[in-house]
Amino acid sequence: MGELRQRGQIWWIRYCRNGKREEESSGSTKKSVAIDLLRVREGKVAIGSRVTAKMHRLRFEEAAADVVNDYRSNEQASVAEVERRIRKHLRPFFGGRRLSAIGPADVRQYVVERQACQTMTTAAYSYTLPTGRVVSIPERTRTIGGVSNGEINRELSLLRRIFNLAIENEKLLHAPYIALLKERNVRKGFFEREQLAGIQQHLPPALQPVVEFAYITGWRIPSEVLPLQWHHVDFAGGVVMLDPAVAKNEEPRTFPLTDDLRALLEQQHREHLDLKRRGMICPFVFVRMVAKGRGGTKSPRAIKRFDKAWTSATIAAGVPGRIPHDFRRTAVRNMVRRGVPERVAMQLAGHKTRSIFERYNIVSPSDLRAAATQLSGLIGTKLGQFDGTFASAAGESDEKP
Repeated sequence: MGELRQRGQIWWIRYCRNGKREEESSGSTKKSVAIDLLRVREGKVAIGSRVTAKMHRLRFEEAAADVVNDYRSNEQASVAEVERRIRKHLRPFFGGRRLSAIGPADVRQYVVERQACQTMTTAAYSYTLPTGRVVSIPERTRTIGGVSNGEINRELSLLRRIFNLAIENEKLLHAPYIALLKERNVRKGFFEREQLAGIQQHLPPALQPVVEFAYITGWRIPSEVLPLQWHHVDFAGGVVMLDPAVAKNEEPRTFPLTDDLRALLEQQHREHLDLKRRGMICPFVFVRMVAKGRGGTKSPRAIKRFDKAWTSATIAAGVPGRIPHDFRRTAVRNMVRRGVPERVAMQLAGHKTRSIFERYNIVSPSDLRAAATQLSGLIGTKLGQFDGTFASAAGESDEKP
């Protein structure tokens, strides 16, 4: 049986778990609150749940650190993004609180404050120039048009993970209900073939094959296309392979070499062999020549990002606002429109679930125009096909001989 003790004005409870006495403060001056807490603790002990007084004292900082360690131990590429969201958004609001005291109302208040945010702050940082001079950049704050529901949902999903991992680690008994917001910023961009050609004309030569590869395969440019190496390309077998460690869904993937894809990779391979003959070896399929220092000798380096070049090319090509991820939607649409079975298209593009695949396999304006063309003349409205009205036609068909 448990016991109640009053220390000052606060009621404490005592109970036994595995033969060891546990003490815990109810945090209340009301005896009834302590009685309810004791019943909960004894009930958990009775069903074999691990119950300690530390569960009630677990704070947000400790639980958030557990999530960061979990991401690092599993070698997740997004660990830096997780740390940023905790440091800039979640910790300033939930920091110092006990996890057991955070409820749905607190989460809703967090959402309201994030939606009302109109500024973004960039932390101060410094870097060293080749000359040895250190340049310090102060903290900067700029005005933004608001925080999107999608960004807030990523933060709420991380908060869910913090609670769930605490329960898995037996540091918490329950988690509050955390509802996600409705996202209305779903992108539906597509690239037609002439638009791709227009963008390629305004991109540096080293980047042109990158976007064409993405247009054909639908693979993710930052994480799957740019890290591609020559040991992933099998010309004899006619496939391009993706390692599970590189793929976002952590599953191996292969893409058959179509005529266009083979021609693209063979051209890249010729350039690779030419660099090799000149004593410059780089394992990556897509590289650009980078000089070491001003006026230095150029050597091949893997392409990491090309945000500025992409923005300039889209503006010059007359399609501002398009993003490289639109190639993924375009490739999925092209596969389905060319008769590739949806299950096969999911495997080629790397979609693990049908719900995500359906978000990419959406209808484009050109699809609607093609459908309208196919439906033309369905009821004989073209000139010379039908002279009367629907009513007269129906009356004639109803007349008895």
